[in-house]
Amino acid sequence: MKRTALLFFFCVILICNLAAASGLRIMESMVMHSKILKQDVSFSVCLPSNYYSVKQSFPVVYLLHGLGDDEASWLEFGQISQYADKATTEKQAVPMIFVSPQGYRSYYVNDYNGTFLYQDMFVKELVPYIDSLFRTIADRQHRAVMGYSMGGFGALILHLKHPDIFGTAVPLSISVRTDEQYITEDASGWDDQWGRLFGEPGLKGTDRITEYYRQNSPFHVLSQMPATEIKKLNIYIDNGDKEKTLCRSNEELHMLMRNLAVPHEFRVRDGGHTFQYWCEALPNSLRFISDAFEGKPYRGDHIINPTLLTVAEKQLKTLIVGNDQITVFVPLEYDRTNRAYPVIYCVGSFGAMQKQSIASVVNHEIEENDVCPLLLVFLPEKDTAALNAIFTQIEDQIRVRKGYKFRAIAGFQNGAKDAFLIGMNEKQFGICILSDGFVDKESITGIISSGKKGNIKLTSYFIDAPDKGSFYEGNGNVHILLRDKDVQHEYRVRQGNGGFEWVLKGLPEIITFSAKRFHK
Repeated sequence: MKRTALLFFFCVILICNLAAASGLRIMESMVMHSKILKQDVSFSVCLPSNYYSVKQSFPVVYLLHGLGDDEASWLEFGQISQYADKATTEKQAVPMIFVSPQGYRSYYVNDYNGTFLYQDMFVKELVPYIDSLFRTIADRQHRAVMGYSMGGFGALILHLKHPDIFGTAVPLSISVRTDEQYITEDASGWDDQWGRLFGEPGLKGTDRITEYYRQNSPFHVLSQMPATEIKKLNIYIDNGDKEKTLCRSNEELHMLMRNLAVPHEFRVRDGGHTFQYWCEALPNSLRFISDAFEGKPYRGDHIINPTLLTVAEKQLKTLIVGNDQITVFVPLEYDRTNRAYPVIYCVGSFGAMQKQSIASVVNHEIEENDVCPLLLVFLPEKDTAALNAIFTQIEDQIRVRKGYKFRAIAGFQNGAKDAFLIGMNEKQFGICILSDGFVDKESITGIISSGKKGNIKLTSYFIDAPDKGSFYEGNGNVHILLRDKDVQHEYRVRQGNGGFEWVLKGLPEIITFSAKRFHK
């Protein structure tokens, strides 16, 4: 009976591995026997559509799944074959081989007591096995690792600890903790998720910060990495603004990487810990990986530029308020109705042409019926007392709908801090927007700490920040602190250094956000 079972077992392995030579393009749950783990390890493979029609070799992306998933998750839920085909067809990415191994609950590391040496298996057995089984380009430049959640941790730590094997990492929604989070996490959750790996279970407080934990925490690994090694890294991080614990840890990881000059891209988009979010990350992730495979600088995310619609002369009105000339954009219908409108007050240093461009984007959104008709009021950069003094004078001259929920204040660059201070403390704005805000960490912490409790949760916030901008700590901490206080907000981090053209590209989403809140 034992001999029959053993024979069947080896036949299954033989059949699975022969699939690589059978013309199958997508192979689910193949098997490799690991001497290190003393067990079989399953993995799935997705080959390029032209794999069997050409003789060339291909780069490889290792896809790592999250806790509770398996080697089939990237095929079933991540739809990797569909996204890869679309990217190659549209010339957005080169053809590549995808390999997704069973990661168990390993976080893709060796556990502290040496009972399950998963990372050793990965780099010493799995990678060479894949190179022997398929036509791969077997060098670091042509190997990438991408994963979500637990797999995001794995993608990052494999790149950091084995940059000679994996030249690029794309970690999505990284399941990682800061030291403070790690120390204070609930005992039952910590024991099951972290203690068994970096441990040991039962440790409390600072005792959890073991030497083995330091050797496997991205925060500590990066802090100890020589500058010459840091320059070799190539990382693209994407994390949803609806994350909870991971909001702080991913943001602080980005801040550390900026401070250490780690080569990386950082994005925050609308969403949370879902496959929908991770699938939406794939087009730009594959662009990033493809450029690395070709030895090119990253070309940047695919961006749809906003449409500008001509603004009639009568749509830009000039108001005299004290010694200031205030420019106001109004919908095309404004002079043919007596209705009142929602308003967005824009605080920033804008020239005439820049005001025209902003108004053109908003006009397009209104005329396409994507947003409700609204007013834009361009305010000069002033302190909060001066700004507060002119709102009533402006609204004596234009038709603004009554009620704070129909009023938004938006601060751009130097105007962001005062706009945020007004939005946080004055019960007159239902929406507060910061775009490319020149805000420092200390002032933001002070503003939020001093915010009037009765007002802070009445307002919806939208923070739009450039990932290469100078004020990454200030903008990032707005998100962290608002998340800590459970305040309704949206947070975006887009590629770039900021500046007017950068602001303009994010404007359609800001206007859509405002219009939805006006009518909520």
